[in-house]
Amino acid sequence: MANVQLHLTEKNGYFFIEAEGMIQAQMTFIFAGPERIIIDHTEVQPGNEGKGYGKQMVSAAVDYAREKHIKILPLCPFAKSVFDRTPEFRDVL
Repeated sequence: MANVQLHLTEKNGYFFIEAEGMIQAQMTFIFAGPERIIIDHTEVQPGNEGKGYGKQMVSAAVDYAREKHIKILPLCPFAKSVFDRTPEFRDVL
């Protein structure tokens, strides 16, 4: 399992997985008010397909949302598909 990290700014942020000094996967989001984030894009670098990086980042976002008591709107098709397939994540929708 990769180590998912979080980078935040005032208006947005991204979850990412770094290996060998480079970002291997990234999932961006924007803040929609104080109680919601919108996941808008997920990207995994070539060669990392099938490693589960995308789902790990969505899982990290779910943990973050639970910790901060906020909701997630997954506009990114990949993130939405993970939510659709993972009922235990739906409490943050």
